[in-house]
Amino acid sequence: MNILFLCTGNSCRSILGEATFNHLAPAGWRAMSAGSQPAGYVHPRSLALLAAQGIATEGYHSKSWADLPAVPDIVIGVCGNAAGETCPAYLGAVLRTHWGVADPARVTGTDEEIEVAFMQAYRILRARIEAFFALPLHQLQHDKSALKVEMDKIASLIN
Repeated sequence: MNILFLCTGNSCRSILGEATFNHLAPAGWRAMSAGSQPAGYVHPRSLALLAAQGIATEGYHSKSWADLPAVPDIVIGVCGNAAGETCPAYLGAVLRTHWGVADPARVTGTDEEIEVAFMQAYRILRARIEAFFALPLHQLQHDKSALKVEMDKIASLIN
């Protein structure tokens, strides 16, 4: 199954989601990420955080959803609606859910405050991904409506 983590810039949250998902994924599951308006770079704090967590950072880059290596089966939007951010709508016959996370790249303040924002985004995404892998995926991947219900629950339970 191919999972797409989607946001606007594809420099922070979607990259954190993609890398963390791939780090934890069992065989047969793969994540990718993209943006509707890619920033053209991966935020250095995202890469540093992933490396500090023992997650490989090679090969991750900001890209458009037009440049995906595969067609996704599931699209997870990670834009933060609370900040009035508009999450792009992926068109296609895919299962969609929204796991909104505040954009750490927009945080201003001290280095410590910015680091806290990146770590919070990572922890939220990791908790949701771990909850996803705790689901009976071998059963749910054949029942898209039940899988959608469970994925939507994950978004509302883990903030």
